[in-house]
Amino acid sequence: MMKHRKVAPPKAHWLLLCSILAFAAFLLALNAVFLGEFNGDETAAPGTATDVPTTVRAGGSLVDAHGAEPVSSRPGERTIALTFDDGPDPEWTPAVLAVLARYQVHATFFETGARAAQHPELVRQVLAAGHEIGNHTASHTDLRDASALRQNLELQATDLALADAAGVVPSLVRPPYAATPSSVDDAEWQAIRRIGAEGKIVVLSDLDSGDWRQPGADRIVANATPRDNRGAVVLFHDAGGDRSQTVAALERLIPQLRAEGWTFDTVSRSAGMTSADTPADLRAKLAGLLFVFAVHLGGFAEDLLTVLMIAAGVLAFARAFLVLVASLVHLRRAPRERGPGRAPVTVIVPAYNEEAGIEATIRSVLASTHQVEVIVVDDGSTDGTAGVVSGLGSAQVRLIRQRNAGKAAALNTGLAAARTELVVLVDGDTVLDERAVRTLIRPFVDERVGAVSGNAKVANRGGLLGLWQHIEYVIGFNLDRRMYDVFECMPTVPGAVGAFRRSAVLRCGGVPVDTLAEDTDLTMALQRDGWRVLYQPRAIAWTEAPATLGQLWHQRYRWCYGTLQAAWKHRRSVLEPGQGGRLGRRGLPYLLLFQVFLPVLAPFVDLAVLFGLLTGQSAMLLGYWVVFQLLQLIPGFVAFRLDREPVLPLLALPLQQFVYRQLMYLVVLQSVVTAVAGVRLPWQKLHRRGIGELRAPTGSEAVTEPIELPHPADVRPIVRGGSRRR
Repeated sequence: MMKHRKVAPPKAHWLLLCSILAFAAFLLALNAVFLGEFNGDETAAPGTATDVPTTVRAGGSLVDAHGAEPVSSRPGERTIALTFDDGPDPEWTPAVLAVLARYQVHATFFETGARAAQHPELVRQVLAAGHEIGNHTASHTDLRDASALRQNLELQATDLALADAAGVVPSLVRPPYAATPSSVDDAEWQAIRRIGAEGKIVVLSDLDSGDWRQPGADRIVANATPRDNRGAVVLFHDAGGDRSQTVAALERLIPQLRAEGWTFDTVSRSAGMTSADTPADLRAKLAGLLFVFAVHLGGFAEDLLTVLMIAAGVLAFARAFLVLVASLVHLRRAPRERGPGRAPVTVIVPAYNEEAGIEATIRSVLASTHQVEVIVVDDGSTDGTAGVVSGLGSAQVRLIRQRNAGKAAALNTGLAAARTELVVLVDGDTVLDERAVRTLIRPFVDERVGAVSGNAKVANRGGLLGLWQHIEYVIGFNLDRRMYDVFECMPTVPGAVGAFRRSAVLRCGGVPVDTLAEDTDLTMALQRDGWRVLYQPRAIAWTEAPATLGQLWHQRYRWCYGTLQAAWKHRRSVLEPGQGGRLGRRGLPYLLLFQVFLPVLAPFVDLAVLFGLLTGQSAMLLGYWVVFQLLQLIPGFVAFRLDREPVLPLLALPLQQFVYRQLMYLVVLQSVVTAVAGVRLPWQKLHRRGIGELRAPTGSEAVTEPIELPHPADVRPIVRGGSRRR
């Protein structure tokens, strides 16, 4: 039995869920921006340049735009500054470093924040070899199209990544897709001005090797060879693609230019500047550590969500396959043997404030093709429920009134008052098909059967909410119960309609009063006591479903929380033999996996799908969504055909993914949080509107009488060899 601490209901679960989803979204955004698809460095066609100073377009490749007037400079005469963009890369950066080390040449590497965060050891290797590093933005974005905020984030993020990787903050910046000073346009000039305002120097290039086009080593060498004696900054790449041609070109270019009297150095030293690599302070190092951790955590989050999406798809396929095969087996089985013919049956109706629908319920029961006695237990109603029952005037109806004690207590009252071995339990908002009782009792010819589940259907199907619940009842409940029947692990005989062997229920202690899902709790207890529980799909009853989202929330919250209570209460059935073991090793895992575990993960899968649609993965996700819909539509079609229902409502099935499903997984999340907190929920009564009336036989006045519930020890069991496991 579950024990509950007396604590206040959790108030922060919505805040907690929103915070977790927001944090996950933040991590995904980091991952998309800084670890997303990398676009190689290509020179873009320049735009208009009416605002670019002549001193910049005609000047050198180093631009200091910090002051009122920009200052341009370049390497000294016959001095080459080799620069490498887009790295570091685990394959090509070491290859480039090896060539430079062989010829004892120092260069400048413009690193992206994303790759620096992924490969910090390579950044340290670059600096340890005497080279300098520069900022090439975090995600290799074109700063001409970026806002001032995006530009600042790109540069700051890269500084943080480099501070974490090597403990330095560079003052050199090369904007991606930048070319020579003469190609600077107005948009790029605005980006350069913003960079200068941060005290950083922009490094363009005098010569573009064009290695990003992979034109061959000969062409790369020709492009990188100066046309005169002026110093030059030469652009190469050590990442962003296959750089074997770059490595081959360097092997020829360096000795060739040296033989012609050229010298090589870093950008800052070749231009007569002090070192561009500023040591990072403790604050920058800590911020860099946190940033890099968040970026890697974002990558982990993306991988995890991808796994969850795949797992959800696999589980959806497995469930569809399992329920379809089980339904086929269930359908092909021989019909249940004809039951105990004219065996007397008592229908017990617990009622609390059911004035709107109790008359229709009783009239439908009295119209049954099987002779029945009806016991209505008025559980302290404050409306006219008792008056409606008394006014029916039927000798087959007994009315028992008691103080309000809850549905389980009302059922126990009815069980104690019943004079028959077979009883049918029906909710006070349910209308029975005239053949339901006769169909329910047929399997009891087998003395091992302790309970039989009927087929509850939604009566009030008007409106989208009613239609969605109708679909859920037909697909989820119908197919699942067929599968549970085949595998002999039925977790629930619904309170709306189910038949029981009275002595079996009393042997188990009566209807449990310590959980909110008394029907699930009782069903599990019966199986642990050795009884079989079956499903009769033709025993149909129509029940009134919640008419508003608020009522639906309260109902499902109670159901889910009660199911968790019952599952925890009967957890030891996993280790038991026989019927109890089948419940524990088959029914409980399926119940927890598909009704608890997957709904808890569903918000994050939805987040991954939404984020994927916003980041250019719509085609793949659309295909996933279509497959997922088919995995629901196919079982849905089968379920509707098996239940002889019109299939037209299935057109509303896709819409369930956008409102109804979210409501259901929020219900599960709140239930799990409440259960973990140890809070005991009260029973929540739904407002009933009534679902119609049926004609009933006439007779004498209903009977009102007090009763007492016998002690379970006084009840004689009828199953030999059964073991009571509570």
